[in-house]
Amino acid sequence: MIRVILFFLAVTTAAISSAQDNSIDAKVNAALEADIRTSADKARDANRKPLETLNFFQMKDDMRVLELVPGGGWYTKILAPVLEENGELYVSLWTDRLEQGLLSQEAFDHVKVIGGLNPNRNGVDCGNLVQCRLNTIDVVDFGVKNLDLVVTFRNMHNFDVNGRKAVNQAAFDALKSGGHYGVIDHTRRHMQPMTSEVWRRADPIQIMQELLDIGFEFAGYSNLHHKPDDVLRYEVGRKSVTGNTDRFTFLFRKP
Repeated sequence: MIRVILFFLAVTTAAISSAQDNSIDAKVNAALEADIRTSADKARDANRKPLETLNFFQMKDDMRVLELVPGGGWYTKILAPVLEENGELYVSLWTDRLEQGLLSQEAFDHVKVIGGLNPNRNGVDCGNLVQCRLNTIDVVDFGVKNLDLVVTFRNMHNFDVNGRKAVNQAAFDALKSGGHYGVIDHTRRHMQPMTSEVWRRADPIQIMQELLDIGFEFAGYSNLHHKPDDVLRYEVGRKSVTGNTDRFTFLFRKP
């Protein structure tokens, strides 16, 4: 009996130790304090909750991860150091700004760029004679396979339906079976017509259905970025709304 108990304790201790070793908390917190991050970057931490978000996306430091539409690199500055030692980070879709800025620094030379994928603008009538700056692309191939995780932060609204389909299909194809796709965007009310006020928001039910149609399984949602006082009526860039937009946070899984 004593041997059984000792064996059980050893296995349990090993499991706990393994779980602790796989935690990204320490590395994310170190990245958040890095000198490369500006005061403007850090000012957004409380709103964007990067540690909690990446934990919800089930990211580990030994994963192969693809970040879509990295912009100036707010999340790249966190993802890159976390994955540098044991994992891999890829970036794709409008990477020019990132390549000329953040990735030109030696500390980020391990980040792999999947370039040459710059969708075209596709003017869409948003009412009131305003043209939304939606983007479209016909076919996307990221050229990598068996990724563990693909993430995109507040970017679904940048694409028209066809553009999203192409990008999401490419994400599906690049993931391994069991891999995850983490999606965050500003919330538009379900079935609300597109206008000049809400074009930079996305209908969460529509986004979910589009991803299910491709073949993803819905793996969960989080209220991390829920803002109950956002009435979902106004442009996300308004001073009264910026930093307080309701955002849906979804996780999908490739079967």
